[in-house]
Amino acid sequence: MKRKRYTEQQLLEILGQLAAGTPIGDLSRLHRVAMTMIYRWKAKYGGMTEDETRKFR
Repeated sequence: MKRKRYTEQQLLEILGQLAAGTPIGDLSRLHRVAMTMIYRWKAKYGGMTEDETRKFR
């Protein structure tokens, strides 16, 4: 079984960069993930704090 590649904290940092105005294409290339994954993370974790993601898990 595969491990998760990114922790919740790392996901929130990536989403923070997206909210700061970094283009999604640049983020996907920088972190080597598909743009659709970033959109999925945004739908799932968007607006959450680190404490909320721990509770969510």
